[in-house]
Amino acid sequence: MSHPYITFIFFLYGLAFFSMGLVVALEGGRASDARLRHALRPLAGFGLIHALHEWLEMFQSLQMLPGQDVAALFWESLRLAVLAFSFLSLSAFGASLLAPNERLRRLSLLVPVALEAIWGFGLFLMRGHFGLDAGLWGAANVWTRYVLGIPASLAACAGLIAQQRAFRRAGLIRFGRDSLWAAVAFAWYGLIGQGFPTASPLPPSNVINQDLFFQLFGFPVQLMRAGAALVAAIFVIRFLRSFEVETQRQIAELQAARLEEARRREALRGELLRRVVAAQEAERQRIARELHDETGQALTALGLGLRAVSTRLRQDVDLAERNLRQLENLAARSLDELHHLIADLRPSHLDDLGLPAALRWYAKDVQSRTPLDVQVEISGEQRPLSSTRKTALFRVAQEALTNVIKHSGAQRAWVRLHYGEREITLEVEDDGCGFDTAAQAIPPRPSWGLLGMQERAALLGGRFNIHSNSGRGTRVQVTIPYEGAGEAE
Repeated sequence: MSHPYITFIFFLYGLAFFSMGLVVALEGGRASDARLRHALRPLAGFGLIHALHEWLEMFQSLQMLPGQDVAALFWESLRLAVLAFSFLSLSAFGASLLAPNERLRRLSLLVPVALEAIWGFGLFLMRGHFGLDAGLWGAANVWTRYVLGIPASLAACAGLIAQQRAFRRAGLIRFGRDSLWAAVAFAWYGLIGQGFPTASPLPPSNVINQDLFFQLFGFPVQLMRAGAALVAAIFVIRFLRSFEVETQRQIAELQAARLEEARRREALRGELLRRVVAAQEAERQRIARELHDETGQALTALGLGLRAVSTRLRQDVDLAERNLRQLENLAARSLDELHHLIADLRPSHLDDLGLPAALRWYAKDVQSRTPLDVQVEISGEQRPLSSTRKTALFRVAQEALTNVIKHSGAQRAWVRLHYGEREITLEVEDDGCGFDTAAQAIPPRPSWGLLGMQERAALLGGRFNIHSNSGRGTRVQVTIPYEGAGEAE
């Protein structure tokens, strides 16, 4: 049955699916969910290919196809192939949405393959029952809608319902409703739109067909298909906006996480600064106490001793000489203590001889004071370092060895300094008891020694890593570029 406005219906029908296919093709790749991103590709194909079919049918009804009279068989074959391929794409969309993992997504490709096999076998059987003059093309068109169109639409409906649940789990309730309405539209499109095909010898289309639909409802089934297509396209395009919302939410979460991390680091920096100031004051107190207790008392003793010698020189020269030797030894010990105090503050080796010499000196000093055996290994072509970098690396080595002495129970430690092409790397490793690095990373109770080393590396644009397991020792690694942030000559 032909109607005067059927051309416009075909055009609207095709335009709805073409718009949906084009938008899905352009926006589908933005989905963060791999399952949805994979499924939207065949949906885009369905929209574009099915629109081509409807427009072919429109031009066919208008007798506007090139050579339509002499090449009718070609155009009918092409239109049927395009219709079948569009439905196969729709079935792939639904099956892919229903697959929860990658393995099942690959197996979901068997759904359109199985439908295609059934469809092709049915067409082969029809050739023996219907000739070209006995309604073969009409039966083939009906068979395509029954075997491919209805199952594909129902698969798309089921897949969109599954997607609606996924949207709800993600907290995207509004887009879940859009997906549900798109599922309803595809269900109507399949059950009603494809359930009333053109009349043909193939049952039940000889009874339930588009002529019966027009008698029952007063408008052509193509209008219902166009309406279902329009509704499906609108709601599919609407739930594609979820990608933008999801992206914005991810950006907001990332910004919030970065802000929280910045706040945490700022709090740690503040606490570190407070502890650095406290450590400076404690160091000043220690220096003052040592100067008072050791150097001050030694100088007082020297003064008193020299006064006593001055009086005894006239009475007992030998006693005065012995006193002078004692005072000389006292002055030498005081000088050694003063040198040790100065070296603790800043070793002269660091400025005079460089970082490798300072590390070797400190290793020997540690071995002289503790039972720890410290080995220093230098590799790579040595390059000049700024004072800031030398100091930072030396302090990291000091702090790491201090931690080894205090906490590890190690017998041996290795200090490795490697000069790379663009970076210098310091490693301090021990054979001690080790510890759980995850426990040290808990924000409420950070290790301030480790944090100090990390901050020194970060301020110079470097990296800090620590590797440790209980019973397997600890390895601290700091890598700093030769040039970059924090340069201070």
